[in-house]
Amino acid sequence: MSDSTAGTGDGTRAVRAGLPEPVKNEPTLPGPTFAAHFHLPGEPNGPYTYGRDENPTWTLLERAIGELEAPGQEGVETLTFASGMAAISSVLFSQLRAGDTVVLPVDGYQVLPLVRAQLEAYGIEVRVAPTGGDAQLEVLEGAKLLWIETPSNPGLDVCDIRRLVEAAHARGALVAVDNTLATPLGQRPLELGADFSVASGTKQLTGHGDVLLGYVSGREGEAMTAVRRWRKVVGAIPGPMEAWLAHRSIATLQLRVDRQNATALVLAEALRERPEVTGLRYPGLPEDPAHKIASQQMRRYGCVVSFTLPTHARADRFLDALRLVDDATSFGGVRSTAERRGRWGGDAVPEGFIRFSVGAEDAEDLVADVLRALNESAG
Repeated sequence: MSDSTAGTGDGTRAVRAGLPEPVKNEPTLPGPTFAAHFHLPGEPNGPYTYGRDENPTWTLLERAIGELEAPGQEGVETLTFASGMAAISSVLFSQLRAGDTVVLPVDGYQVLPLVRAQLEAYGIEVRVAPTGGDAQLEVLEGAKLLWIETPSNPGLDVCDIRRLVEAAHARGALVAVDNTLATPLGQRPLELGADFSVASGTKQLTGHGDVLLGYVSGREGEAMTAVRRWRKVVGAIPGPMEAWLAHRSIATLQLRVDRQNATALVLAEALRERPEVTGLRYPGLPEDPAHKIASQQMRRYGCVVSFTLPTHARADRFLDALRLVDDATSFGGVRSTAERRGRWGGDAVPEGFIRFSVGAEDAEDLVADVLRALNESAG
């Protein structure tokens, strides 16, 4: 992978990422290629043969994501998928066999318990440990793959990627990092030594709440070849329109991330002054338990703030009172969202736990709305 913007800033890289060489009278970003098959006389050579294997729109998007995940690095490959879970599954099920052991975070994305059950049904041993305190190190011996989620979703704990990678590699294990909450502008797991950087592009990467997408970035070689083969076998491919929308949206990633991260810190600072708020977490707060490690490996702290209100009912009243925030289950979008996370099950969180995703609204407007909703929900 060659990156012509390797020596530039994040904003320049984001707006130029993955663009083809300019051609007179052609658009700077070509439109989506809708094709199930391609002209293919003679021997089946060349990059585009059948729509389940490759698509020119994917190619540009994958190049763009690769330039963000590993700027200036040669030999890094990116593959896009139909969703974040498709990307996660591609790594787990392409690398593991019956009899292997995988280490997962016990406090990760709430679909992971379903993944665990499927892995165990295939004869794979699953060990779990919390993200915080690098606790996964304690159950790493003999594992084939270590799965890290940092910051964790929804609790926002952080682990030391470099430390875990070093320990895993010393034991012969591969390391995958779920980079969804951070985005490539927040941290670059491959630079920290990980074998895979995996993310849901549904969230802040695309940022508008209108695309389902996932991706895996990793160094070219046997492991990524197996991921590509899994995508082909399962057919978990993105649609060309989704891929094009994602590429278009990446151009504003730095603008969105910087605005959302700055407002998230302002919101967290306001929430820590409220007596009804407990368990406040945001890695950007100097007093947050994750701040020290996050500051060593993250360039931005993310747009998600989590906290707990006293009861289930109080949390529901708070969410109902918000005017600038949608009650929705995703995060990373330009419009702020929040939800009482316990309504889904699967997360070990209190009933009044709120996951709040900060959007691109003016900070003073958003904070005022949140403080007003807290006041109104107190009765």
